[in-house]
Amino acid sequence: MIDAYEDPGTPDSRGGARYLWWLVRCQPWRCAAGALLGSTWMVLMAVAPYLLSRAIDDGLEPGDMGALAGWSVVLLVVGAVNAWLSIMRHRTMTRVRMDANFRTVKVVVGQAVRLGASLSRQSAAGEVVTIGVGDVQTISQSLTVVGPGVGAVVAYLVVAVLLVAVSPLIAVVVLLGIPVIVVLVGPLLGRLQGAETEYRERQGVLTARIGDLAGGLRVLGGLGGKGLMADAFRRDSRRLREQGYRVGAVTSWVQALGTGLPTLFLAVVTWLAARLAAQGDITVGQLVSVYGYVAVLVGPVAFWVECGYQVSRGVVAARRVVALLRLEPAPDLGRRDAPAEPSVLHDPDSGVRILPGRLTALACARPADAAAAVLDRLGRYAPSSVTWGGERLDEIRLPQVRERILVADHESDLFAGPLRDLINGHRPHDDEALARAIHTAAADDIVLGLPDGLDTPVAAQGRTLSGGQRQRVRLARALLADPEVLLATEPTSALDAHTEATVADRLRAARHGRTTVVTTTSPLVLDRAGTVHYLTNGKVTATGTHGDLLNTEPGYRALVARDAEEIVS
Repeated sequence: MIDAYEDPGTPDSRGGARYLWWLVRCQPWRCAAGALLGSTWMVLMAVAPYLLSRAIDDGLEPGDMGALAGWSVVLLVVGAVNAWLSIMRHRTMTRVRMDANFRTVKVVVGQAVRLGASLSRQSAAGEVVTIGVGDVQTISQSLTVVGPGVGAVVAYLVVAVLLVAVSPLIAVVVLLGIPVIVVLVGPLLGRLQGAETEYRERQGVLTARIGDLAGGLRVLGGLGGKGLMADAFRRDSRRLREQGYRVGAVTSWVQALGTGLPTLFLAVVTWLAARLAAQGDITVGQLVSVYGYVAVLVGPVAFWVECGYQVSRGVVAARRVVALLRLEPAPDLGRRDAPAEPSVLHDPDSGVRILPGRLTALACARPADAAAAVLDRLGRYAPSSVTWGGERLDEIRLPQVRERILVADHESDLFAGPLRDLINGHRPHDDEALARAIHTAAADDIVLGLPDGLDTPVAAQGRTLSGGQRQRVRLARALLADPEVLLATEPTSALDAHTEATVADRLRAARHGRTTVVTTTSPLVLDRAGTVHYLTNGKVTATGTHGDLLNTEPGYRALVARDAEEIVS
């Protein structure tokens, strides 16, 4: 199977079926072994009725106990070998499925990393979650066709040859009857594919709505919108359930016909063989062998139907993966180099001007998220006409922008793992630097309170930590990166007044001489800032120190006073 650090290769994103074929081509020898083992296993199942007929005709009917014992031993050996082949086939196909699973996961994760910040603008979170949770598993299951699927075809041909030796009439009936069964089930597979596609789309919508509810529950509660969102969720759930019933109805017909039609066909062929035996055209042993051959064919036909069902679902799932793989990150049109020295960042859309080497705060009256939008523009995560050192930011090479300007979102993701890894980010740091960042973020108590300190495992998104602890961990991670320009969104909004004041003091000292911008309405943080921009409707209304704005701007004074009342209370 693919190693955790192995390159998954370049997927074929020209279509769902081509992607599945690419997964097969990535492990040709294993797939070939699965096909060989599956074919041999099914052929030996078909050989068993032949051996049984010889035991009856050569031993049981004439009373030759030696011949009967000999054929019985051969039958036992074939059964034992086939049992071992079945184990090896299952083991090999499990490896095939797991390789496809892990390879697809790596491809999807790699694409998500490549898209970066543009992923959320091009694909809903629910779509990505649905791919990771359901589609990957469906794709891996569809590769069953390379083992039992190929074996079913080989066994069908072998049984046809054996039946010709018994009765050409029965052979013709079997050769024509089995394809008829497959043709009858075929249209249902096409219908299933359409129903499955719509179901997956609705599932992605519902997953996205769950994420929205979970992320904005407090805000919705404050605005009285929980009921509206709950009603919308119920409607989407009801539609998904109805579509699930449609998928289930088609699936039940596929599975019923896949089992029922071969069984009915077995009865017809057995009746025909019994008439031939009664007329003396075939022996009793041949009658038994015909029954055995057709009974064995029930398995291959069922495998064909199952493989068609799995491949149909796999193509639907692979199309969703391919759609994600076709997304492209925003093109980097930058051809200029970043300023050689710390320089002014200017956002003409809002009028915000960030002087290098200073702690600057953005206080926004309304809308509340306008300050965060300014940081997105200053960090080049949104289209804008921002300049850096007089050069347009979007004309500077993106890797240089990312290396020197860091946007620290207070809701940025925290991956599962040891606390040390969460704070280190994409590269390890020495213990001294780690301790400084943790101290600046006032997160020492978090480390001391965990059983294994920095080596304590933390759940995904920091669910084992409180809201204030998660915020300080995110701030410590941003500080440890030590960017030339740090743009932090509400870095202290979840902290109590004492901790917030401590963080503000330490942040100003630790980032002395470095460019730092924070969005906040907390007077404890604003008082420590060298420059405060007061924004209304996304535009700078006034600029000055915290004290100056309190004395000259009634709107700013009212905004800060509300936050001050919350701190006191």
